Amino acid sequence: MKYVGAHVSASGGVFNAPINAKAIHAKAFALFTKNQRQWEGKALSKEEILRFKNELDKAEILPKYVLPHDSYLINLGHPEREAREKSLQAFLDEVKRCEALGLDKLNFHPGSHLKQISEEACLEYISAAMNNVLRQSESVTLVVENTAGQGSNLGYKMEHLGYLMEHSIDKERVGVCIDTCHLFTSGYDIRTEECYSETMEKFDTIVGFKYLKGMHLNDSKPDLGTRVDRHESLGKGKLGLDPFAFIMNDPRMDDIPLVLETIDESLWENEIAMLYRLMKSPLKEHA
Repeated sequence: MKYVGAHVSASGGVFNAPINAKAIHAKAFALFTKNQRQWEGKALSKEEILRFKNELDKAEILPKYVLPHDSYLINLGHPEREAREKSLQAFLDEVKRCEALGLDKLNFHPGSHLKQISEEACLEYISAAMNNVLRQSESVTLVVENTAGQGSNLGYKMEHLGYLMEHSIDKERVGVCIDTCHLFTSGYDIRTEECYSETMEKFDTIVGFKYLKGMHLNDSKPDLGTRVDRHESLGKGKLGLDPFAFIMNDPRMDDIPLVLETIDESLWENEIAMLYRLMKSPLKEHA
């Protein structure tokens, strides 16, 4: 079964996120548990936590279909030790917030080398930070997102994601989120059934579907391989609707949060409904 939703607003309190998800008939959602553009956030009160859990129950969405995202400021691969440590502590705080809310995942971008160190050194820093957080936490799975490769961001190669999975000290608590826009603009084509199958076979070989914990379903303004991160509404970009039909009919994407981050939130309810309508017949190779 597919669980589709969107990255909804938590403005006014985290408890508003499930309320906003329910309003668009979402079966999954993403949120920021604090202001994503600030290093520190106000501690979650017992009342906020209880209300969040109550609203989640009212929305009839299980915690495993919620995919929180961390702050955009965090860079676990920062070349400077002091900045890297600051990011590590902020990341750990994000994990603890998820634990407090009863959520079992945290989605994050791997990090950036800022053109000061090698990709290999940056990946080592990211891996070390992930392992550090795993040692200091108990229940949250660290879900690293593929990137478009804009600027000095890592995660645009499947090999980057595979490295982080392989070098984890707890392979049961790490995973990957595939963003369709990022996947496409980083150079992996999914526009035809043949290209989709080839790309997903590469993912399974290099990373492994056992690590797939969620997806961001976004069309793309830029073209294939441009390494530019610009989302578009479904069917209005360079991807078109076919890739989303492939995903919605692929059983490997069952039972994980499938989250829209498309640019016009007024369309989310319609986009969710459209995605479910695309579920007509399974792909031949996965029938």
